[in-house]
Amino acid sequence: MIGVDTHKHVHVAAVMDTIGGILATLTIPTDTGGFQQLLDWATSFGKVLAFGVEGTGSYGATLASFLRRAGHKVVEAGRPDRRLRRMNGKSDTLDAENAARAVLAGFATATPKTADGEAEMIRQLKIAHDQAVEQRAAAMVTMKAMLVHAPDGLRHETAGKTQIALARHLAGLRPRQLEGPEDALRHALRTLAKRWQYLDAEAKEDEDDR
Repeated sequence: MIGVDTHKHVHVAAVMDTIGGILATLTIPTDTGGFQQLLDWATSFGKVLAFGVEGTGSYGATLASFLRRAGHKVVEAGRPDRRLRRMNGKSDTLDAENAARAVLAGFATATPKTADGEAEMIRQLKIAHDQAVEQRAAAMVTMKAMLVHAPDGLRHETAGKTQIALARHLAGLRPRQLEGPEDALRHALRTLAKRWQYLDAEAKEDEDDR
């Protein structure tokens, strides 16, 4: 049984025999070379019953996918209880051992979701779409807040416009030499408007892709 404590840059693994004895531990980088090193190391101890991997929905997702493609059973080992970690001290090696022990004891049985299918494709596109929408909204809020302090003429020109029309109008402001606060305001509004237009196009493109 192999338990793996996953992180952003390195993973820590522990191999356990069928009676709960720890045979060895290993630290690998989180890339394909590291994953292959882990697989070769694990199989050198004999038949692997399963890999108990923590965080298969985050840092462990790529590793879990690699191991499944290699024909191995992968189980979501879950994250250790934070209260126990504070009491016993943080140890990546201990976390890896506990992951293996949880699978061996039958406490961890959940099969992680595949990261190779259509659902994963949609999830990735949704991440990009949602971020574009969030940043687009923030840009619009900032533009409207800045317009409160704009000269009367500019506020009159932009009053009552839809978001698209407002962004188009502000993106068309003619740059001036930066000689005062009004010039800086026009530059800032023009930059924000162009950013909003870019994010709007990106959000719509991601929506179409989904």
